[in-house]
Amino acid sequence: MQSTRPFWLILAPVIFLILWSAGFAVAKIAVSHAAPLTVLALRYGAVLALLLPVALVVRPPMPKTWRGVLDIAIVGFLIQVVYFALCYIAFKSGVSAGGVAIIVCLQPILVALAAPHTVGETVGRRGWMGLALGLAGAVLVIQARSSIEAENMTGLALTFLALFGMTGGTLYEKRFGVSHHPVTSNLIQYAVGTACTLPLALLTESMSVRWDAEFIWAMAYLVLGNSLLAMSLLLAMIRAGEVSRVSALFYLVPALSALFAWPLLGEAMPPLGWAGMALAGLGVALVSRKPAAR
Repeated sequence: MQSTRPFWLILAPVIFLILWSAGFAVAKIAVSHAAPLTVLALRYGAVLALLLPVALVVRPPMPKTWRGVLDIAIVGFLIQVVYFALCYIAFKSGVSAGGVAIIVCLQPILVALAAPHTVGETVGRRGWMGLALGLAGAVLVIQARSSIEAENMTGLALTFLALFGMTGGTLYEKRFGVSHHPVTSNLIQYAVGTACTLPLALLTESMSVRWDAEFIWAMAYLVLGNSLLAMSLLLAMIRAGEVSRVSALFYLVPALSALFAWPLLGEAMPPLGWAGMALAGLGVALVSRKPAAR
């Protein structure tokens, strides 16, 4: 008997991809108005300011043990601090959008390699074929936009560390994460993000911000669309499905980011890029397709 998936879980990958991919161009706009750690500290602080009143009203259950709190905090540190902070710093140091995207697209490969040893999941022949097609499609999109060029080596090293942060957070959540109220999870994770990025911003940056309408709407999107909705969907999908399938969604991010960068940043998508998007989509479909019941 085939179990029925909740309707929200069916829509979750599409909503997540749209929010996450558009956030790439929006973050690029935000970082042009302030230093990277300042942007993150403001972003995480705004999330906490929104969540605290909600928590006082809803009174969501907290983890029963300190180990449960620590597990949420570790995932928050790996994703909110290691991944986002290092990506933002790398971008500010001169690494191109394409350089960051192609490195981050290695995440599904790392997850697939590590999953059998960390969370007991195996990737079959069709899965590996899908992962390879997804990576090829992502590379094609980035090459079509002529984004890969000589990069800042320090920035590239930071981007690779960011990649391991997201990979580690994904695997840790799958192995140790349990279902918590989304307000509870977000409160702990963004408290960790604020506690780490705010002192670093105060110590290393001027924290000056060019406040204007563009920066305000960009921050609003990053807070509501990326930090609250997209991250909640990502963690929910990781807990509900196989981690390799969820990670394969990231192959579509460079293509969709390029698509959103067209109206937001004036960066047009060349015809070859559309072919790469289709190839990446085929790869994700292969990875995501469940084997037929025998």
